[in-house]
Amino acid sequence: MRILITGANGQLGTELRHLLDARETEYRATDSKELDITDEAAVRAYFTDFKPQVVYHCAAFTAVDAAEEAPGKAVNQKVNVDGTANIAAAANQVGAIVVYISTDYVFAGDQDAEYTVDAQPAPRNEYGRAKYEGEQAVQRLADKYYIIRTSWVYGEYGKNFVYTMLNLAKTHDQLTVVNDQFGRPSWTRTLAEFMTFTLDHQLDYGIYHLSNDNSCNWYQFAQAILKDKAVTVSPVTSAEYPQKAWRPRHSILDLSKTKATGFKLPTWQEALAAFMQEINA
Repeated sequence: MRILITGANGQLGTELRHLLDARETEYRATDSKELDITDEAAVRAYFTDFKPQVVYHCAAFTAVDAAEEAPGKAVNQKVNVDGTANIAAAANQVGAIVVYISTDYVFAGDQDAEYTVDAQPAPRNEYGRAKYEGEQAVQRLADKYYIIRTSWVYGEYGKNFVYTMLNLAKTHDQLTVVNDQFGRPSWTRTLAEFMTFTLDHQLDYGIYHLSNDNSCNWYQFAQAILKDKAVTVSPVTSAEYPQKAWRPRHSILDLSKTKATGFKLPTWQEALAAFMQEINA
């Protein structure tokens, strides 16, 4: 099977490459140097030449605050919307399956209930809007696709909340973290495993939610990360920690559809413990 990975040097793309390497699965890895997804003609030509059967579309602009203002706003639109549309259209022309990674930010994050895969998106920041428009492009242009929404992503190969907390703990004995934003942390290992699971088990095409099980707020997550460090973590409200982009207050993704597939879903506590063990080793 001819596999193509976009954004192959990013946090998720790198995790996926390592997973496929461990399984001795061949693939072609690209980043913006090998394949500029915002160039429609270049994408079409690349797909016509390589003829991938599966496209793991990991490429994305993920600077949430930068997306609120120029020039980040334009890059967000160009990569997350136009680039995704180019990938979806080219994939469909060669009959490829698209695996597109989306986000809990497509939802407003202002309801107490968990968001099901059928819940109506209502993004409240530019990043969420662009990722939702990317979802719509995939649904409109590709016949065979998996849209996987995830949240609070961390892993070994990129910048993320876990590394930020660990690094701050090296230079601070007191930290403050917001305690009024609730969600589900997602280890890139779990996410990459589910991306391949969709194809290995020929799941029905459509939208899935993937994060580690159980939920928490950022303060609770930070406490778990730093439980063995000599640092005091104190809770603060979002109002005390203003940011350019709106952050969902309660964007817990419903995982029932994913669980029904038989995929083994570790809790976020189990995933974090395994991740910490790996990076410490």
